[in-house]
Amino acid sequence: MAASVDAVVAGAGGFIGGHLVASLLAEGKTVRAVDVKPLDEWYQVHPETENLQRDLADLANCREAVGDGAAEVYNLACNMGGMGFIENNKALCMLSVLPSTHMLQAANDAEVGRFFYSSSACVYAGYKQTEANIAPLKEEDAYPADAEDGYGWEKLFSERMCRHFREDFGLETRIARYHNIYGPVGTWDGGREKAPAATCRKIAVAALTGQKEVEIWGDGEQTRSFTYIDDCVHGTKMLTRGDVTEPLNLGSSELTTINNLYYLVADIAGIDIELKHVEGALGVRGRNSDNTLIQKYYGWEPSISLREGMAKTYAWVYDQVKAKYNL
Repeated sequence: MAASVDAVVAGAGGFIGGHLVASLLAEGKTVRAVDVKPLDEWYQVHPETENLQRDLADLANCREAVGDGAAEVYNLACNMGGMGFIENNKALCMLSVLPSTHMLQAANDAEVGRFFYSSSACVYAGYKQTEANIAPLKEEDAYPADAEDGYGWEKLFSERMCRHFREDFGLETRIARYHNIYGPVGTWDGGREKAPAATCRKIAVAALTGQKEVEIWGDGEQTRSFTYIDDCVHGTKMLTRGDVTEPLNLGSSELTTINNLYYLVADIAGIDIELKHVEGALGVRGRNSDNTLIQKYYGWEPSISLREGMAKTYAWVYDQVKAKYNL
């Protein structure tokens, strides 16, 4: 059995996981980082951590990951991506119930201090997201349930699992509903990327080639809020260490249309663009985060502006595009 550590991060090879590990290390924590991907496919590898390539769909691997215990276990392990991925891979997304459940079992058996579960705004009822000018979603709006098919239902089910492990076994579970987390050192191409990274990639190509026309899925009037990675990591640790047991929104309340997201990045890049609207996966018509509860309980909400966050993200994606395509 592996020795106890301060923190275990499941899904550490992913975008959020890599940033979270870096933040925990900066606090001086000992960290065990686990992901199904080979190490050379992790977005960030921190040599001072114990890095394990393990499939956490298997309970035995979860027991190894948790080891003799930890003060904090962060479960970010799941199959996910942008709308193009989750709309076309519902079964794969639902299979994330295996690491979700097995990590809970292993953490409970090892009597860990706190167990964090990364849920999603995709748990919210679709019938409350049919207009672009959306009322911000309150935590209570997840019920009566009508979650995003596949991905959202697995997240909602696993939220319930966390609740029942807390109620029945005393495992201290904490849950955040992430709203469109973005930033540097993440997925930016290949089909799993989310709107902010895809936007940055397309604008970078336009800037490097001089091609003004940029494709965008749908009419571009669908609305979203986007949360910068630094706010996400801060909020994740805050919720994990706090006393609130119910799921809380962890998202920016700065609403924008997808059209305006493209124009914002084009302005950051210093170029003019022409949007070409094409068919593609769109998701709900509008989604925004109501931050009343996180403000009430913690006196805090994500505050990094979309322009500031996208400027940092664009700079990083631009370098990736230039290097990969020799532009």
